[in-house]
Amino acid sequence: MEDEKEGMPLIGDKFPEMEVQTTHGMMKLPTEYKGKWFILFSHPADFTPVCTTEFVAFQKRYPKFRELNCELIGLSVDQVFSHLKWTEWIKENLEVEIEFPIIADTGKVADTLGLIHPARPTNTVRAVFIIDPESIIRAILYYPQELGRNMDEILRMIKGFRTIDKEGVALPANWPNNEIVDDGVIIPPPTDVKTAKERKDKENCYDWWLCYKKI
Repeated sequence: MEDEKEGMPLIGDKFPEMEVQTTHGMMKLPTEYKGKWFILFSHPADFTPVCTTEFVAFQKRYPKFRELNCELIGLSVDQVFSHLKWTEWIKENLEVEIEFPIIADTGKVADTLGLIHPARPTNTVRAVFIIDPESIIRAILYYPQELGRNMDEILRMIKGFRTIDKEGVALPANWPNNEIVDDGVIIPPPTDVKTAKERKDKENCYDWWLCYKKI
């Protein structure tokens, strides 16, 4: 009996090991970024309007990502020559130089990551994988072809994960501008009756199970 094909990687899984051809040469993932956060994002194709705006937006924020010890790497089912020509066009016409690598995929990488939609078998979907310094997938985002991504949200997620890991907390909606706790962070719930009772009377607690703190 043939071995069943493994499914696409999920949140909490280790990013699968692979060797990829990129505009910066051959790279081994996730080894290349060991000890760093990295974002692998796929786009449907080179020389397409939405994707072009996305690459410019990512590049504009690239210094902010790097300040957070986070790298970027793009991917589509295009040859490396197409990637090179496209980034050349962006530099010449939009005056933005794309500094991060782009994977030239034959479809193998996209298939491993579950990025090929059956309705569009030649294009990768618009996806984002956020991988932590231990090579663990922390988040996966998907967007339709007609809707460009919000890079500020992706940047916020990196800041959020770093805060979660450092402080051992959870983050509220729209952090750091939440409607209830503002820039506060949610502390873990109590694990015993005594602590639960004590929290009910504390400042920054709406109830024993909903408390926050400032950092």
